[in-house]
Amino acid sequence: MSAHVQKLGNVLIPVGDMDEAIAFYAETLGLAVKFRDGDRYAALDGGGTTVALVAEAEQVAGAVTAPSYKVGDMTSALADLTAAGAEVVSGPEDGPHEVRTVLRDPSGNVLVLYAPL
Repeated sequence: MSAHVQKLGNVLIPVGDMDEAIAFYAETLGLAVKFRDGDRYAALDGGGTTVALVAEAEQVAGAVTAPSYKVGDMTSALADLTAAGAEVVSGPEDGPHEVRTVLRDPSGNVLVLYAPL
């Protein structure tokens, strides 16, 4: 089995109000905003990992906090992970910026894989 993860890309944090969430995470906590896609998504600098604030339209993992891992080959990664006991919850599907798949690991934890389009 080969290693598929290129990096921990994001920690997805579901939010109800993007302005309020940015005020908390950027202004109060001190994380720099790297990118904002309106009220859908905001990427903040978490010191090597992106803290991704995701509004309802981008909550691919549901209303839970989930790590998001960048992979080079989605098909191969999914084959190996499901063979090792992961369960596909949804996907793969094209998002606005990448293809992504939501899985549960053998312990039931949610994780997201993504690859550039």
